[in-house]
Amino acid sequence: MTSPGTLPAAPKKGRWIENWDPEDEASWNAGGEKIARRNLIFSVLSEHIGFSIWTLWSVLVLFMGPEYGLTPADKFLLTSMVTLVGAVVRVPYTFAVAIFGGRNWTIISAALLLIPTIAAFTVMEPGTSFGTFLLVGLLAGIGGGNFASSMTNINAFFPLRKKGWALGLNAGGGNIGVPVIQLIALAVIGASGGPRVLLGIYIPLIVIAATLAALFMDNLTSVKNDTGAAIDAAKDGHTWIMSFLYVGTFGSFIGYSFAFGQVLTNQFGRTPLQAAYLTFIGPLLGSLIRPVGGWLADRYGGARITLYNYVGMAAATAALVVASMQKSLPFFVTVFIVLFVLTGLGNGSTYKMIPGIFQAKAQAKGLTGEEAAAYGRRLSGASMGLIGAVGALGGVGINMAFRQSFLSYGSGTGAFVAFLAFYAACFAVTWAVYLRKPAPTIITTESKPQLSYAKV
Repeated sequence: MTSPGTLPAAPKKGRWIENWDPEDEASWNAGGEKIARRNLIFSVLSEHIGFSIWTLWSVLVLFMGPEYGLTPADKFLLTSMVTLVGAVVRVPYTFAVAIFGGRNWTIISAALLLIPTIAAFTVMEPGTSFGTFLLVGLLAGIGGGNFASSMTNINAFFPLRKKGWALGLNAGGGNIGVPVIQLIALAVIGASGGPRVLLGIYIPLIVIAATLAALFMDNLTSVKNDTGAAIDAAKDGHTWIMSFLYVGTFGSFIGYSFAFGQVLTNQFGRTPLQAAYLTFIGPLLGSLIRPVGGWLADRYGGARITLYNYVGMAAATAALVVASMQKSLPFFVTVFIVLFVLTGLGNGSTYKMIPGIFQAKAQAKGLTGEEAAAYGRRLSGASMGLIGAVGALGGVGINMAFRQSFLSYGSGTGAFVAFLAFYAACFAVTWAVYLRKPAPTIITTESKPQLSYAKV
């Protein structure tokens, strides 16, 4: 542990920082905060590019007209599989930070994005088989893993009192990669450019992100893979409860980001250019407000903000059912954008709950000070990869629900009814587990003390 007011040493070789303790306020104020913020900035950049590549095919399908020979069901299946890969790779990406170091893995994970981008550049033309598009699309899923490694890395840099803001900013900056690639696609389509122009723009950006990570980020020797922590996190009921809640928030965000443009073209007859003018607005606002969700959770409690947020999401979804049945495009787009904003707000509040829950459990065990903080960091870091992966699977469910809804009813109305029921279930779980009084029993394989989670 560092002595009060002493900045941890950072050996030049490999940019490794030893004895990092963000809970030591003196060390934090003496320069630790500056180091943490610098790593946050370049982590956001790399994660931002990762999100853009992950959601690349939500844009590319807009370029794929009748000459490509793909049905709407084919396109929804394609984007569903890309989302699935992005969810699955989040688990190994979480542990990669401890194996390689946060800086080193950011360089590697950013460079890996060149593979799906160059592959898409090669095959993106009429006449390519659906199987080939599907295979290349699956490669783009690795961009979804950058979120997990980035969040695990940044979680270790910041003290508990700053985690809501820091994790919200990190995730929000990454999420904004979705509307940015949609905006760039809008410019390319508007200029009558093809999909290869869009891909050509991102190849140098990937190289820049990897280079800046190499120059300005750091590794922490204190971040180590703890198999026991991973097992403990997997056994803890709160990991799976929070996974369920994150399906409702982030799963909705990423699923709608992939599907929004396709819904507009298939249900409302918008052209690719007309759809591109609208699709970026929701993801942009949802990304920008994610840090606000974290900040509100820091101030009022993540569980409380999450509960009220699900009320709003359910109300917006009910309005979408009405708009879909009335075929009112202005009403539909307006409410869909509101729903996007609420998913972003909920993303911030749910992720803030994770370290708070495990910190509360540490206190229930009688731990205090650094011992309690270490326990909280250990389990929250291990659980974040699982929660992020399961949450992203919600995006798969949303795209598959839209696919089935269009096959069965010719519109997305049936899917929205299903989403409404799911948000009601999320509301009930949040209230029952984290806000109901008297306080519920902690769900764990250990002894069962009573503890309130109203402030997590």
